[in-house]
Amino acid sequence: MQLPAHRVSSASQSSERQPNQAENIAPEEINLTNCDRELIHIPGKIQPHGVLLVLSEPDLTIVQVSNSTSLLKRSPEELLNQPLSCLLDSKQIQFISDCLNEDFESVNPLHLLITTPQETLAFDGIIHRRAELLILELEPSRSEKRADFFGFYHLVKGTIHKLQNAHSLSEMCNLIVKEVRRLTDFDRVMVYRFNEEGAGQVVAEDKRDALTPYLGLHYPPSDIPKQAKQLYTLNGLRIIPDVSYQPAALIPTINPITHQVTDLSLSVLRSVSPLHIEYLQNMSVGASMSISLIKNKKLWGLIACHHASANYLTYEVRTACEFLGQVMSLELIAKEENEDLDYKMKLKEIQSNFVEVIPQHKNMLDGLVSNESNLLELVNAQGVVICWNEQFYSIGQTPSSDQLRDLLTWIETQFESNVFSTAALSKVYPAAEAFRDIASGLLALAISRVNRNYILWFRSEVVQTVNWGGNPNKPVEISESGEVRLSPRQSFALWQETVRGQSLPWKSCEIEAVLDLRSAIVGIVLRQADELAQINIELERSNSELDSFAYIASHDLKEPLRGIHNYSSFLIEDYGDVLNEDGVSKLHTLVRLTQRMEDLINSLLHFSRLGRVGLELKQTDLNELVHTVLDVLRISLEQTDVDIRIPRSLPIVLCDQVQMGEVFTNLISNAIKYNDRAEKWVEIGFLDPVRSSRKRYVDDEAPEMVTTFYIKDNGIGIPEHHLDSIFRIFKRLHGPNKYGGGTGAGLTIAKKIVERHEGKIWVESISGEGSIFYFTLPHQPSSN
Repeated sequence: MQLPAHRVSSASQSSERQPNQAENIAPEEINLTNCDRELIHIPGKIQPHGVLLVLSEPDLTIVQVSNSTSLLKRSPEELLNQPLSCLLDSKQIQFISDCLNEDFESVNPLHLLITTPQETLAFDGIIHRRAELLILELEPSRSEKRADFFGFYHLVKGTIHKLQNAHSLSEMCNLIVKEVRRLTDFDRVMVYRFNEEGAGQVVAEDKRDALTPYLGLHYPPSDIPKQAKQLYTLNGLRIIPDVSYQPAALIPTINPITHQVTDLSLSVLRSVSPLHIEYLQNMSVGASMSISLIKNKKLWGLIACHHASANYLTYEVRTACEFLGQVMSLELIAKEENEDLDYKMKLKEIQSNFVEVIPQHKNMLDGLVSNESNLLELVNAQGVVICWNEQFYSIGQTPSSDQLRDLLTWIETQFESNVFSTAALSKVYPAAEAFRDIASGLLALAISRVNRNYILWFRSEVVQTVNWGGNPNKPVEISESGEVRLSPRQSFALWQETVRGQSLPWKSCEIEAVLDLRSAIVGIVLRQADELAQINIELERSNSELDSFAYIASHDLKEPLRGIHNYSSFLIEDYGDVLNEDGVSKLHTLVRLTQRMEDLINSLLHFSRLGRVGLELKQTDLNELVHTVLDVLRISLEQTDVDIRIPRSLPIVLCDQVQMGEVFTNLISNAIKYNDRAEKWVEIGFLDPVRSSRKRYVDDEAPEMVTTFYIKDNGIGIPEHHLDSIFRIFKRLHGPNKYGGGTGAGLTIAKKIVERHEGKIWVESISGEGSIFYFTLPHQPSSN
């Protein structure tokens, strides 16, 4: 559809928008004259100022024709199923055949001569391919002579220079309407810009003095429905030279090759929607032309032209206008970047401050809120909420915590490319009606969806008065047969609407600013991650050196310690009779202490050796492993009155058999030793495998599976305040000789072995009732 240029009366009306009759009728009750559903790309007809031929390839046989009698003096019956050579000479046929594999934009228009029984006629031909069909459109040449390159160059040279040198978007729009009107002599030329919702506004206009101005008027999205916008994206120019035309049908109606109605999306002559013709006639518009303005492959707006009477333009003038539209489209990005330049520079400065300040704080949240005014000024908001680790940090005017939780749950389903924005939140999230006064506008940024870290900016409601070109609510007509249809507006007088529940719109530079902030935050996080990785490398090296030192030191300490032990034993044997009782007692204490010192050194040697010896992973039946451990423990602990429970058969796992045996030995022996009950029992089992919360490798499709094992007892338990330190090396909760003694390294060694198998270990315990030690093993741990 073309832009309907609406008459505006001098009398203004003001009202709140009220639901009209159409809003009370179910969509299924409205037929295909509903604009958004009208099949305007397959009208089956053309405008009669040209001829349309549908050809089959490769023989160029005419399979459909329209309007041939009027302009070619040949009936459809004479042309159908005939080769194109019945109209064109062999040289022209050869030229068309040669260009079929080329880009049609580089060969159109074709200047063709067609001989009729009465005369030879000159036509401008446009050829294009749609699906498997070749479509040739012919328009009588309206130029007295063919325009050469220099003629076209002079048509557009000055205008291109002016467009490129315009300082702002507004200046460029005002220039283009003047230049297009000069070229075409239309009564009115406008630049019509679309917003995000598809509604439009006239942002520039040049017209005859006697006409009522449309500058600044708004038009609803339904005036140019979605499928019409799509066709404008495909076609750079659309013209209706005479609104009062009688359409010429395509014969036959159904294409004999596709057995469908022919798609005329790319056709210059495609007939216009009857609903749109009705619009134009209601406005007393006699001719119309629209030039598409495309930005980033999306329809940004139109150069819309209207004339009170028919207006046929030469192909050269139309091509010049289309070319100017393409030039302006290319300039849109640069000109919009120059809009609000001072404001954009201010946003960049605020963003730079964040980049400098955030790394100076211990955590990201402190850095973000260190300057609250900057966080608001970054997007000119009245309130902001930082959602960090399931907590809300609010600045300025924001919804309540309960409202924010519900809003955040909804927002998480709306994100595209980590940002979501709306200037009318209650329209898409009805619950926002409760806080529209402080949060009608929302700009949401996802920092991390996994960790649910978001920043939400809010803008308060701004009550606006919008000037419409006529009441934007299309009336519904009900025919005598009861059929319901949406009808074009009959009046286009200035119609004012008070709009509530909306904030000022978010500018593209503001959305870019928050995306740049996210990139900066991600960059800081990555830099900190690199620094942490470097620290980990240094820590790993230090740990390795410490392991080596512990091994060497403990190994070297054993020799002098063994000497002290031996000499003390010798003194007792050789001089026990000479020394008094106190002296002998002290020597025995010395021997006992050296023995304990050697036990500690041996434990330290064993612990340090674990980090130096590689794992020998193999499939291990834990049932056999545990039974072997129990056999050894029965001998070493000299206890046979313990009830060992294994509820179900243990699985086969990939592990280091020797080291995993040590884990079970330490945990089971502790369960037996630290038990003072008359009836002792120890249960050894596992939980069903579950998926871990992590992935082992970055490209894994799903988290790995882990199995949790447990050793449960009814022993003395562990006080709660000791649970965090129980795995610390040489940490004992009792005296050295109580509960069978020991160095306190067993749990530390078990923890290290489990972690080397890429698992984790922990304990749950109630003092006086018993303990449960858990540890996990992945199904396929990688070797260390």
